[in-house]
Amino acid sequence: MKTIVVVPCYNESKRLRQEAFLEYVERHDDVAFLFANDGSRDNTLEVLQALTARHERLLLLDIQPNGGKAEAVRKGMLHAAKQYGSEYVAFWDADLATPLDEIEPMVQWAERGYDAVMGLRLMRLGAKVRRKPMRHYLGRCFATVASLMLDLPVYDTQCGAKLFRREVVEAIFTEPFVTRWLFDVELLARYKKLHGAVRATEKIYEFPLYQWQDVDGSQLKSRDFFKAPVELVKIKRRYR
Repeated sequence: MKTIVVVPCYNESKRLRQEAFLEYVERHDDVAFLFANDGSRDNTLEVLQALTARHERLLLLDIQPNGGKAEAVRKGMLHAAKQYGSEYVAFWDADLATPLDEIEPMVQWAERGYDAVMGLRLMRLGAKVRRKPMRHYLGRCFATVASLMLDLPVYDTQCGAKLFRREVVEAIFTEPFVTRWLFDVELLARYKKLHGAVRATEKIYEFPLYQWQDVDGSQLKSRDFFKAPVELVKIKRRYR
């Protein structure tokens, strides 16, 4: 299989759209999903066990105890890269705010020679990108600060859909993150420190999503944006 998509799951039993994942793998024989259960306290593990029993390309990694989304993504990405040998490894939010149909065009962009392709939630004519106003404006303020700190022209660091070449995953996901919520920014900082700013601007592509929508029940709340300055300082100190 060409692509494996890691889906971090924490207490997702009630809103996980199981049929969407099953239907996707049935239509795309070069994609697999690895569900990384992050020590869920509800019956998410049981739900995932039943789901992954339905298809050989629906896979399960049970992570115990709960370590937070950043660690679930990191462990899931490394496991996927090392165990399955796919050319591309991605992570994708379980709520499917980014529809699964965006996977294929992101892979197509990666095949043009990019090391990483990141979903870009750009509200524009002709697209179906729907964001709650408060989260949108807070996100724009944060992204501007993050871009200045990284000294990279990045527009959207926090979209939960990102795809990497396998060798890039093995290089930048090895060490635990120093931040809990801003690991997306930390990944960019790691790549830049490893390869330099010029390569980062040339080999990382922000892909404008055709469709994206806020989904109720997110673990990340608007108040968490106000913790961002402390997290950004940690990243700046670690990767300067």
